[in-house]
Amino acid sequence: MANNTRRRLGDRREGRRLRTLSPIISFTPFIMRDRSDACNYFEGTVDITETDRWLREKRRSGYKGLGMLHMFIAAYIRVVSHMPGLNRFVAGQRVYARNDITIDMMVKRSVDLESEETVAKVVFEPTDTVFDVYQKMNAAVEDIRSSDDSGTEATARTLLKLPRLLLKFAIWVIRVLDYFDLLPSALLEVSPFHGSMIITDLGSLGIPPIYHHIYNFGSVTLFFGMGTVEKVAVVEKGEARMKRFLPIGITADERVCSGAHYAAFFGTMSYLLNHPEELEKPPESVRFDEKCEYHVPKVGEQPAKKQKKQQKATVQA
Repeated sequence: MANNTRRRLGDRREGRRLRTLSPIISFTPFIMRDRSDACNYFEGTVDITETDRWLREKRRSGYKGLGMLHMFIAAYIRVVSHMPGLNRFVAGQRVYARNDITIDMMVKRSVDLESEETVAKVVFEPTDTVFDVYQKMNAAVEDIRSSDDSGTEATARTLLKLPRLLLKFAIWVIRVLDYFDLLPSALLEVSPFHGSMIITDLGSLGIPPIYHHIYNFGSVTLFFGMGTVEKVAVVEKGEARMKRFLPIGITADERVCSGAHYAAFFGTMSYLLNHPEELEKPPESVRFDEKCEYHVPKVGEQPAKKQKKQQKATVQA
C-alpha cells in the first residue's frame, strides 16, 4: 500500500505522524493517556438479508466457506479506503495515520472444541475486494493450521521461560521501546496488539456480541464483536416478512477521530453489508489522511507505467 509519502522525523514504522490536526485532538492523548481511558462503546444491528442470499449464491459457485466474517472485513476495508481517519492510532501521546490495514483475529487450529486458539494477523490493501479478503484469510488460516507454532506463540513461549520478576522487567522494557518506536521489527510482525483492528466472531459460538476491551499496549484502535444472527419479523409496504439481522459490538478509541466519523462509518458499513455487490470490485480511488490521494486502476485497466512500458516494447520490436 504505497501512498508516495516520504517518512519524516517523528513518523513511526507503522504510520506517519499527523501534523495538521486540531489542537483539541492533538492535546487529548496527554489527558487520556491510555486507551482504557478513551473507550467508546457502540452496539448496533445490520440487515444482512440480501447479503445472506448473495453468500449462498457465491458458495454454490465455488467460494466454499465464504461467510459474514469475510463480508464484514471487506466492508471495513472499503470504508477505510474512503474514511482514513478510522485507521489512525495513538502512540507516545501522538496521533498517526497507519501505513496499512492490518487485522488480527483469533483462529482455532482445528474444528475440535478443545483445540488451541492462536492469532492470525493479515495485512490487506485498501483496494481489496471481498474475494481478495476470502483468499488472504483462507491462506492465513491454512498456514496456521499446517504449522506447529505461530510466530506469536513462539515469542510468548520464549518470554515465559524467564523468571517471573525478570519477565516483568522484560515487559517493561518492551513497553518503553514501543513508546519510542524502538521495538524490534520481528516483535511488531507477530504482535497481536499492533494493527488496525481485532475482530471476533462470537456468532459461531451462539452468543451475543460483547464489548471487548482494547489494549493499552500496542496500536489497535478498534475491537469488533459479531454476535449470533437474529431472525426478526418486520412489516414493509404493508406486508410482514422475516429478515435477518447481525448484532455487533464495537469498542473504539475516541482520540483518533470524531463521533461523526464513527457514525458515518457505521452507516456506510451497514449499507455495504446490505449491498454486497459493491464489494465485488475495487474502489476507483483511495483517500489518505492529510489530503493525500491516488487513483486506483479500475478492473481490467492497466496502470499508466505498465502501459508505457508495453508501448515502448512494441515500438522497439
